[in-house]
Amino acid sequence: MSYLLAFVGFIVLIVLHEAGHFTAAKAVGMRVERFSLFFGPLLVKKRVGETEYGIGPIPLGGYVKITGMNPNEVLPEDVAPRAYYNQKVWKRVVVILAGPAVNLLVAFLIIWALFLSNGETVASKRVLAVSNGTPAATHLKPGDRIASVDGVSGPTSAIQSQIRSHRCAGAPTNGCVAAVPVKVVVRRDGHLLTFELRPRYVAKDGHMEIGFVFDTRQQPVDASKAASLTATGMWSVTKQTVGVVVRIFEPQERKQLHGVVGGYTVAQESFSHSTTQALEVLALISLSLAVINLFPFLPLDGGHVFWAVAEKIRGKRIPFEVMERAGAVGFVLIILIFVIGLSNDISTLSGKGFNVP
Repeated sequence: MSYLLAFVGFIVLIVLHEAGHFTAAKAVGMRVERFSLFFGPLLVKKRVGETEYGIGPIPLGGYVKITGMNPNEVLPEDVAPRAYYNQKVWKRVVVILAGPAVNLLVAFLIIWALFLSNGETVASKRVLAVSNGTPAATHLKPGDRIASVDGVSGPTSAIQSQIRSHRCAGAPTNGCVAAVPVKVVVRRDGHLLTFELRPRYVAKDGHMEIGFVFDTRQQPVDASKAASLTATGMWSVTKQTVGVVVRIFEPQERKQLHGVVGGYTVAQESFSHSTTQALEVLALISLSLAVINLFPFLPLDGGHVFWAVAEKIRGKRIPFEVMERAGAVGFVLIILIFVIGLSNDISTLSGKGFNVP
């Protein structure tokens, strides 16, 4: 069942994206020839009015075919006025941005609803767990409440920052011990206890640690706070997504790139765990689809917007041959991203897997 739910989730995201293009095109008077779910020769099709609706055999996306996307196309006189390239620039930009806009809206609504339903996860000052063999293991216990660290008694983020501010005597190497201990005050069974612990540098995390984990709790939020948290989270994911693509030739960044197979697998595993987790994954996928589509390369949506704006600035139409040559570069980039993502998916699945918690 989880496989079917994940597949349906992907189909819904594709249909909504293309429905954005379709609805906007109809709204501004363009002629839509075809609305296709998936690519390739249509296996099933039905014409309703001037638009043909169908399903292709290759489940890697979908498309809306608008008349006149090629300005060199010869069109009948009764159709030409409604062709894409015969419309004003603002209409073309609206139609192209409508697809990613729907993906952004879907992601926002899902995450916003989850915040309203589940609240915000906040860290408490209660110790949830202590790692064996760490400085904390000698003195701290699960259930302790951290009163202060070096006199800092603010939120958990401030306490963590204070611990991480300590330094080893020399250059930081994995396992090196801080030159100066941290003074940790905890409340246990109604008593305040003070311990001096020397943080250790953990290379894989890149900072000093003493070896404990804060507990968390769910804090209810109102609609306004949920919207703020949603916007902040989406912006953070957007920056990370853009960063991975921009630095795609850096080995460490390249390993973080995953494709359709990985996205589907994570969605499927999430559905098998919980509906909330699955919705979070679908929201992130929807957001990623929007962000990737907005890169300024043809045939991505951002490429169409780029050339439409260039035409507006130039004051006359950009030769289609120029856009075709630029589109070849964009196509190569898309293929590169697809191949790297698929390679990482296969490597992960053949190894430890995605390990969705």
